[in-house]
Amino acid sequence: MATFFSTGGKIYTAEASGRMDVMGGIADYSGSLLLQMPISEKTKVQMQPAKNKLFRILTETSDGNERRFEWIWNIDDEDDFATAGQKIRKEAGASWPVYILGCFVLLRKKKNLEITGADILISSQIPLGKGVSSSAAIEVAVLRAISAAWDVSIDAMEMPLFAQEVENAIVGAACGLMDQLSVCFGIENHLLPIICQPAEVYSPVRIPNEVRFTGIDSGVRHAVGGSDYRTVRTAAFMAYSVIAHSEGASVSDIQQARDSRNWTALPFKGFLANISPSRFEQEYASILPEKISGEEFIIRYGSTPDAVTRVEPEREYALQSCARHPVYENHRIQTFLQLLLQLDPDQNPASTLVLLGELMMQSHAGYSSIGLGNKHTDHIVELVRKSGVENQVYGARISGGGSGGTVVTLSYGEEGFLAVQDIYHRCQNKYGQNLFFFSGNNDGSVSLAP
Repeated sequence: MATFFSTGGKIYTAEASGRMDVMGGIADYSGSLLLQMPISEKTKVQMQPAKNKLFRILTETSDGNERRFEWIWNIDDEDDFATAGQKIRKEAGASWPVYILGCFVLLRKKKNLEITGADILISSQIPLGKGVSSSAAIEVAVLRAISAAWDVSIDAMEMPLFAQEVENAIVGAACGLMDQLSVCFGIENHLLPIICQPAEVYSPVRIPNEVRFTGIDSGVRHAVGGSDYRTVRTAAFMAYSVIAHSEGASVSDIQQARDSRNWTALPFKGFLANISPSRFEQEYASILPEKISGEEFIIRYGSTPDAVTRVEPEREYALQSCARHPVYENHRIQTFLQLLLQLDPDQNPASTLVLLGELMMQSHAGYSSIGLGNKHTDHIVELVRKSGVENQVYGARISGGGSGGTVVTLSYGEEGFLAVQDIYHRCQNKYGQNLFFFSGNNDGSVSLAP
């Protein structure tokens, strides 16, 4: 839309792909291994610096709709990130521009960015609320465009960390770092192994020939900022605090780790996933209450090391199940990766594929055990189970933050891919919606020449 921009000024462009959460999901904040794959759907950001501190934003979404927003910079020097986010959201219709404008807020403080204003055109193929990192893609693409337009140096690891901080501190969503790392470093036809302790990215693993990971939209909107996700995350860190106290950590130790955001001195370096399943069951499961009120927890244990969530006194938390899931999920993913690396398409891979599929199904059941399941996603997983090995379909799991969103499937060869497509069409007919089917993959984020 050339008429949107002023004549003569340079337009800077950046793109970022969404990602499919093949294994890991909500175990990211507990330090689990994660396996992520970029999808072919992208968000494209075109940006032209402007004057008078005026921001004009036009977004063209995957459903063909347009949304416009204008805003004059009103962030004061003394405003912290949360206050800046609140100021942006007070403007009519600003629930989505806060992801974009938050990038300017952050770079102003982190990189002394001079705020002059900007005209920003965003074209997104990534559907919103499907658990495929639409928010991380827009954050990373906007940061890359700002970097190019204002000649701001942002190094490779700063980029995902900045994007996460925008979402945590300015938008107010308690996401982990998985999405931003995946968007920044994903490679086509590969799975990206990640461990968020706090940010370790390993060499991409090529997906074996004929193995297909595809995504079926459940038709139910997922939101990482939703109360269920936040409650589960809070409960996991509460459980960790109970375990840390049993290992000798004090209330002040945990508070200091929370304030500094450095957990390395805590037991297990602050992460549940560093506990093996056997040790968890033998030493810790019995000391974790199945249910505890926030008030009782605060009285007994003080706080958790997680700075982006808060224990609410009036809420009840399921500590045991919310701790068990990431402990077992990490073990499942470690096993999944080793099996995938050993898979040989020339050596009758069916037995390995069955094991991979079972691990995905166990992961899906883990989500249900902590209240992040959904009847639509359960239905898709059951259709995959019924289609089965005879149709070269092996496994499925709810992805990302759960409670809807996308179901990732594992199939083999053209026969398996067609069987998964048939499941997708059956779901579309059942629910009477135009559901998305994620079947391609791509590289992560790039900056394009102006």
